Amino acid sequence: MSYKTLLVHIDDSLRSHARIALSLDLARRWDAHLIGLYVVSSDLFRPPFRRDDSAPFAQLVAQQAQRQQTAHDAFLAATERAGHRSAEWRAPRGPALEVATLHARHADLLILGQDDPQDAAAYVAPNFVGSLVLDAGRPALVIPHAGTVKSPGENILIAWDGSREAARAVADALPLLKAARYVSVDIERRTEPHADAPIGIDVAAWLDMHGVNASFSAAPGHFGAGTGSTLLNRASDGHFDLLVMGAYGHSRARERVFGGVTRTMLESMTVPVLMSH
Repeated sequence: MSYKTLLVHIDDSLRSHARIALSLDLARRWDAHLIGLYVVSSDLFRPPFRRDDSAPFAQLVAQQAQRQQTAHDAFLAATERAGHRSAEWRAPRGPALEVATLHARHADLLILGQDDPQDAAAYVAPNFVGSLVLDAGRPALVIPHAGTVKSPGENILIAWDGSREAARAVADALPLLKAARYVSVDIERRTEPHADAPIGIDVAAWLDMHGVNASFSAAPGHFGAGTGSTLLNRASDGHFDLLVMGAYGHSRARERVFGGVTRTMLESMTVPVLMSH
């Protein structure tokens, strides 16, 4: 099993070039086709523009077209420098989240960037990354907006609570897990009196059947809002370069509601996180 089609989200943000570089490294690793999907805010009066901008509408459109051309040229130049020939550029029109979701559903792995509130050009739509993770039906590798991120996957931490989402994430991460030097499973410790074994034993055995020799440790309590910070501390202390976890969330009225750990990761991740829903 490997990823044959990768999709990297490209925008006008400062970190877009880092995502492209990382996605090219992964594409070379798996000899995969790389799609550069340019999707930015579909509202010209959203950031990085301002409603009091005195520029005429036609000038704003021209500026946006120039940004797109700059991103296009940078993507093609990066693929050429990397010597990766199986790559294509896409810049679909339409509502940002809808078109991104449609294109994401035809890729094996998405490479996305964590929302950066300090970079106006990183804004695409409300909860863009989280909503794409929940709606696309594809695993997403989300890259932190801070720090230098190298190609992840040497030391991997799995957050396991026995849920459908966690099972999906582990299965989706198999190409990375099989190539990793070290894999550890952080599991939720059962607190019921009749429980005779941690719920991570079964997943460790399943991974072993796929050639992944993983260690595991039991974490007290249940995964909840505070668990996100605990996982990030564990990842930092253990020098893990990738966290694998299920993504939790649902829609309530017109509002997207994320689970506590998912929300913490989307807001505060310090290492790349592979999420599946």
